[in-house]
Formats: sequence, C-alpha cells, structure tokens
Amino acid sequence: MYDLIIIGGGPAGYNAAERAAHGGLKTLLIEKKALGGVCLNEGCIPTKTLLYSAKIYDYAKHGEEYGVKFTGAEINHPFVIERKDKVVKTLVSGVAAKLKKAGVEVINGTAVVQNKAANGFNVIVGDDGNRPAGTTGGLPSAPAQNIYSSKYLLICSGSEAAIPPIPGLKEGLADNFCLTNREILDLKEIPKNLAVIGGGVIGLEMASYFNSIGVKVTVIEMLDKIGGPIDGEIADILYKNYAKKGIDFKLGAKVMAFGKNSVEFELNGEKIALNADKVLVSIGRKASSQNLGLENINVLTERGAIVTDDSGRTSVANVYAAGDVNGKSMLAHTAYREGEVCVNNILGKKDRINYNSIPAVIYTNPEVAAVGETTESVKQKCLKASVHSFTLKYSGRYVAENENGDGIVKIIVDENTRNIIGLHMIGSYASEIIYGAAMMIDTKMRVDDVRKIVFPHPTVGEVIREGCFMI
Repeated sequence: MYDLIIIGGGPAGYNAAERAAHGGLKTLLIEKKALGGVCLNEGCIPTKTLLYSAKIYDYAKHGEEYGVKFTGAEINHPFVIERKDKVVKTLVSGVAAKLKKAGVEVINGTAVVQNKAANGFNVIVGDDGNRPAGTTGGLPSAPAQNIYSSKYLLICSGSEAAIPPIPGLKEGLADNFCLTNREILDLKEIPKNLAVIGGGVIGLEMASYFNSIGVKVTVIEMLDKIGGPIDGEIADILYKNYAKKGIDFKLGAKVMAFGKNSVEFELNGEKIALNADKVLVSIGRKASSQNLGLENINVLTERGAIVTDDSGRTSVANVYAAGDVNGKSMLAHTAYREGEVCVNNILGKKDRINYNSIPAVIYTNPEVAAVGETTESVKQKCLKASVHSFTLKYSGRYVAENENGDGIVKIIVDENTRNIIGLHMIGSYASEIIYGAAMMIDTKMRVDDVRKIVFPHPTVGEVIREGCFMI
C-alpha cells in the first residue's frame, strides 16, 4: 500500500515524485516509456540541443560582421543528432538517480486505474509490449497484471502530437514522409526541402534549425500570423527576421491533403501543391488521457483533458492531475509547478498555481519570451491598460552583440494600479530574462517598484528598468 501513485514520469510526474518522497509519502512512479517524458526525450531538451548547434553555425557563417572570419564552416547533422542522444541519455540517467536517492519506487509499465478501494485506489500495471527497444532507462519492468494500491493518485500522463484527419496524412506518417516532433529529432539525413505544417512553437523552432543548416523551409500556417498566442508585434518582427533568412511562409493557408511527395493547401481561394522531401506536422498537442481507466473511477474530462482546479484537484476526491494531461498550459515548467502544487495539497499545505504569471519562450534566433497579458488580450478583456514598446537598442550590450538587431520589449501596465500585467520580448537572452518579468507579475509589482531595482550593466535586461522610467 502506497501513499501516492503517480502515473507518468515526465516533468510533472518525476518532479512531484521527488517532492512527495521528501515530504514523507511512500511514492510509486509508473512510466510506460522513459523517464523525462516528451520534454526530455522528444521535445524541450533535444530540440534545444539542435538549436544550439545551429546557433554556433550561424555565428560562424556571419562572423565577418563582427570582425571574425571563418573558412569552410559546415554542419555535421548526424553528429548533431548523436550529441542530442548523448545529452538526453545523460539527463534521463540523472532523473533516475535523483528519484532513487529520494526513495521513490519507479517501475516501467502501462498503468490502468482499476477501481476505488476501501482505503484508496487500485492500479493494474503490466508490460503492453509496445515500448521501443532501449527506452526503459534501466527501470525494472512491472510484473504482468500486478496490482498496486494507494490512498492518492496523481495523473501525469502528458500529451501527444495532434494528428488531424487530413487525407493522405495517415499514409504519409506510415512511409516516413510525414513526421511528428518525435521522428524529426531522429532524422539522420538532411532533406533539401522541408514543409512545416503549423507556425507555433514546435514548427518555428524546427523551421529555425533546418533553415540555419541550409534546408529550404516552407511554413504553412492556418492563422494570419505565426507564433500562436504571442503578441502580434513580436510575431511580426519574428516573421520578418525569418523571411529575410529565406523561410517561405504561407499564412492563412489550409492544408487539404498529402500526396506522395507533396502537400496540397488552399490559399486565397487557390489550390496549391508544394513538393517536399519531408513534412513536419506540428499543429498542436492533445492530452493523453485515453486507456488509463479514468472512467472506472468517474474522473471528469473535457475534450480529452482532465478537468482540474488551480490546486490540481480533479472531480474525484484524492485524485489529482498535473502537466499536459489537464490541457491548461502545455509547458514543462508549468508541469513542474502543477505537480508541486498537487503534492503540497496532498501533504496538507494549501497551494495553488497562478496561470497568469507563467512565462513562455520560443527558442528561435532571435528568441521570443512572454508572460502575462498581450496587446490583443487587453482589448479582448476590455482591460484599462497601457502598452509601451521599447527598442532593445537602449541596451549597450544588445547593440554590441547584435548587428542590425531589431529586438524590442513591450511592457503592459494596468492604468488603475500601475502594476505590470504583461511583458514581451524578442531578442538575445529573452529566455533568461523573462523569469524576472514573471516575478514582477506574480508579486504585483508596480512600475515605480521596478524603477528601484538595480539591474546589472551592461545587460539586455536593463531595458526593462529603462523602459519603466519612460512609462
């Protein structure tokens, strides 16, 4: 009998398991593939490994702009993939070691919630035989149809790539012409032409990498802007940067079908067939809540996502959910915090997550980072707020490091309280700066409060303080 069973070993699950064990809970973590989930194995970490190699290659190609000339720089894509695998293996092993040290019991298998028991819940765990070879990360496999019981359940089963019912897509995935985020990260050969379906985070980051290494990239996006929910002005700057680099954007386009080596889409009433060597399908992700037995204990879901409150509670007492499976904010750092909130409440410490202060990043070059309200959301919600945009050229470091840079920071201020309620950046180090803005929003800092903070100089981040003096 356990105090807590966690289903899913991604960021929400493994972090929550460690916190629970440190809190004195006898914890069992069940993972059907590999520790680290999508983020560590098929998403955040492998993607950033590729993008860093591309960034170094970009520096080499454009070094003359900074007085440094490189001769014969080239990208070794197979080596990049090999290094990516090494990084993933190192980090997966690190997660396993931390869980072992914390005293978490971890097993590899497929979990199904069987029923409610007198003192908790019963979960059947077995090996479904569908795990790819070498993905257990050294975890012990569960005995077939073994039953485990616990007082609390935490569902952290994550998400999977959304696959729309477009004609030819199923066949394209089967013959490896169409790829999801999983397959493209293992692509050994560089395609000459890559079509990317979807101009969101995954699509843009992969478009960025392949564009940098010399691939002809076309991004087909249904909306009239890229970047999904990011601020419109930021999206426009990113669009112009990548259009200059040679990415061909087809905005307002609807994919109609996939052929043998082509994508058919409709744009401005015209049907167009685009030839491509490979196609990345990145139109979003959906919660993985199927085949978990949630219906056996009547856990409420909406469109496949488990319904939770801001404390992680589901519709069933003592059952919590965290991470992508709740469909709220499909980001690894959100999952970390959600898992912690769930564990804290299980331990009797009241806790909740503030979704208004969660930062988001697109790791393109230049980077995009954002937190809080956008120009568009302010209008939609009829908020009394002012929007202020400042060039990053107010930063000496930015000017020194970015020839012809066009980065900006946007600060959104509540006109009644003078609180900062949104901040958006495009430019170098944005991913490392945005946490400060998240703290400002979470702690309800006013413009005057930020003016009193001493920022290091010269940094890009000090533009935020400089901007506050101009508001």
